[in-house]
Amino acid sequence: MVEPNSGSWKNSMSGRERVRHVVELLEEPTPVQEIADRADVSRATADDELQRLQSDDWVTETTVDGTKAYDLNPVRMLFDEVTNLIEAHSRDELESQLTELKQEQEELAAEYDVSSLDEFREQIADEDFSAEELRERRNIIATWEAINTELGLVKHALQLYDDVVELSSPWTDSPSTLA
Repeated sequence: MVEPNSGSWKNSMSGRERVRHVVELLEEPTPVQEIADRADVSRATADDELQRLQSDDWVTETTVDGTKAYDLNPVRMLFDEVTNLIEAHSRDELESQLTELKQEQEELAAEYDVSSLDEFREQIADEDFSAEELRERRNIIATWEAINTELGLVKHALQLYDDVVELSSPWTDSPSTLA
């Protein structure tokens, strides 16, 4: 992807495309003017494109310090992630991923003699660790959280696999099985 403010930014993408690119990179609710500035477009262009993206459920409108702002729609992001997993992997591959992720989770639990991430977190408050040990444990928490997130996504992908494949197939003549 083209980086904002690069020499070809304005030449290679329309203003609306730049707004969409900036939106894809949002990590928190962001005011319209900030999105416009990042996309190098007028506030009116950004606001118009953001309203269109909201009507398409790509973003949600909110306020930041009393100013209209937008953030990525978390429901849409979840479905996109699940759909991408299904498109990129067979059912067998997803089942293998699930097994590997579960194994990683179990290895962390065994290594630190805990049964869950919550129990691991409780140890931080209950025990006296050095700063280095605390940093290491924070990294382990981040790893464990990432594994949990991936586990959830893979489980969702497996649950929806048949429906998504059927609905995505260009040869599907039957009506949707989703009710």
